[in-house]
Amino acid sequence: MAGRPWWAANELLAFLLEVVALGCLFWWGFTLADALALQVLLGSAPLVAAVVLWSLFAAPRARFRPPLAGVLAVKALVLGGGALALYGVGHPAAAAVLGVVVVANTALAETFRRRPTAP
Repeated sequence: MAGRPWWAANELLAFLLEVVALGCLFWWGFTLADALALQVLLGSAPLVAAVVLWSLFAAPRARFRPPLAGVLAVKALVLGGGALALYGVGHPAAAAVLGVVVVANTALAETFRRRPTAP
């Protein structure tokens, strides 16, 4: 990381976007009910599903390593789902910004991962 500050910054942004997407998924599910117990259950369900999906297929140390298209599909589902969830709770402008940042971050991350490091 020492010689690649842009890569490190983009990886940090990727992590923050993942956390934001998970938070948005919980928030969206939480707003689907009126009773607190049901809110927590409906908030936790998409959050847990996203965490399990991510850890199995998209995390750096994922249990299964699908081809790049599979990893990108999981990222699109989880991160895009976070943006859609943000839209679902009534923040369309923020959802659009999140979507654009996610796409740019993912594109840069894949570009950095495929570019050889400088000696």
